Amino acid sequence: MVHGAFCGGWAFETFRAPFEAAGHTVLTPDLRGHGQADRPEAVVGVSMTDYAKDIAALCAAQDRPPILIGHSLGGLVAQLAARRAKPAAVVLLAPSAPWGVAGSSVEEAVTAFGLHMMGAFWAQAINPDRSLMRQYSLNRMPKGDREAVVERLRSESGRALWETLNWWLDPFMTTGVGAGPLPAPTLVLCGERDVVHPPGTVRQTAERIGGAYRQLPGMSHWLLGEPGWEDVAGQVLAWLDEVAAADAA
Repeated sequence: MVHGAFCGGWAFETFRAPFEAAGHTVLTPDLRGHGQADRPEAVVGVSMTDYAKDIAALCAAQDRPPILIGHSLGGLVAQLAARRAKPAAVVLLAPSAPWGVAGSSVEEAVTAFGLHMMGAFWAQAINPDRSLMRQYSLNRMPKGDREAVVERLRSESGRALWETLNWWLDPFMTTGVGAGPLPAPTLVLCGERDVVHPPGTVRQTAERIGGAYRQLPGMSHWLLGEPGWEDVAGQVLAWLDEVAAADAA
């Protein structure tokens, strides 16, 4: 399970439980520079390619091809890693879009432009905007749970954010996922009320990578823990059972 921007493997503390109960071994690695003991500047200069290579290496170290589950920016990392690691299946929860997928909302454009107000943001460790997180990412969380998440947020790589949010300025196509479907069955889920990665954009991502797309009524961005997360996990587990049955047929 691959976490999103400003987070760590702790983001899946609640979400992992149904998967473990179903018999899955769950790994929730911290992306490079996101560990509890890492200094804030540890993410300076880290690329999306670095994140993807690290996750692909972790996949390759397993006894069998794993299932990759990624949330938000971690969903884009999972897409990039899938081209290298060839997992058994891929599940993307409100994923960031790959190179070439244009945003579908004003909020996405404002977020991308806002980075440019920070100067040389690509060479910085960017601090989380906790007010925006409360308003857009965690807006359906109960207050106590929301604040518990906010307190654990940490700095993110400005370079990784630039590569993701301003992909049209990146001639190296760092976040490009290549042509054609990913090399594994793929499920893409998006909350109906998500303004961070809205349905219009996530649907385009699903089409780009050949994934099955599902829109979740009433849900927002924090699919890992907002009310209704149990149904999200249940849908993922049911889909994985279908994939396993198809492989066995």
